[in-house]
Amino acid sequence: MPRLHALISAAGYTGDEPIAVGIQHGDAPPALATHGEPLTATTLTYAASLSKQMTAACAALLTRRGDLDPDSPLSPWLPHLPPWAHAVRIRHLIHHTAALPPDTEIDPAAHTPDRTSGNVIRALTRFPRLRRRPGDEHAYSNAGYVCLAAVVEQAAGMPIPAFARRHLFTPLRMNDTRYWPGPAPAPPGAAPLLTPHPAPLSLGDGGVWTTLTDLLRWSQALNNDELGISPLLQTPGHLNDATPLDYAWGLGVRSHAGHTVYRHGGGWIGLRALHARIPALGLSVALLATRDHTERRIPLLDSLLTASLQDAP
Repeated sequence: MPRLHALISAAGYTGDEPIAVGIQHGDAPPALATHGEPLTATTLTYAASLSKQMTAACAALLTRRGDLDPDSPLSPWLPHLPPWAHAVRIRHLIHHTAALPPDTEIDPAAHTPDRTSGNVIRALTRFPRLRRRPGDEHAYSNAGYVCLAAVVEQAAGMPIPAFARRHLFTPLRMNDTRYWPGPAPAPPGAAPLLTPHPAPLSLGDGGVWTTLTDLLRWSQALNNDELGISPLLQTPGHLNDATPLDYAWGLGVRSHAGHTVYRHGGGWIGLRALHARIPALGLSVALLATRDHTERRIPLLDSLLTASLQDAP
């Protein structure tokens, strides 16, 4: 798409701001555009909360093979949590309805290397009760997805980096993508994040490092249901009173020009990521920006979707 660079500039990105953007229609080769050094379509980059859909995919695979019941309580999987874990169901974690304490209360030092999965779960043990009943409200929770990743590890009998590599990344030929638990702040060769703010080492809510080309490969695989779990991943949650949510399994459910769009963002200090797909059209859009503190990605994504629909075969 020759307009990619023009759309990036129209969104306010200058030539020296690192951003990589990709669009793919079906089996056609992706259209790629990059601004600024050293980011390219194959640069290993922190995915931040885009990791949640991959964590949810691991849970969906375990659900499909009968090793995980989304309606089961959290307590048998994480027995060290307080008694409130009996009321939290796995689906509450998936759809952000578990009523866990706000991330600001769990992670007072979120921007330090001390934010590991173990430390997040240990922080949860210090809360004797929940302020609301699980399932009553939707409240985005990073800690919930840290717990979900820990459940995946228990159900799979292996660490989530190994499970995801075996069942997601290798089968889908996402050769550069991995969960990174440390101890170094980033995998070798990855795009540096702004100092002194390394990416957290918690897994589930984040933890995945990937490339633009791998993100498009992931997206098209879900559009084509290559893992056999896309209908489940695309199923929105609901509250206790049956109110439907616009959040599925690690995916926001939106619309654009009359089409259902599954999308999710990711952010860290100096990093912005965004991913969207329209399965009915076989369309995928992804972007990664490594020195961005703004939300310019939102209007950029909207313009990319609009242009993609206009250029659709």
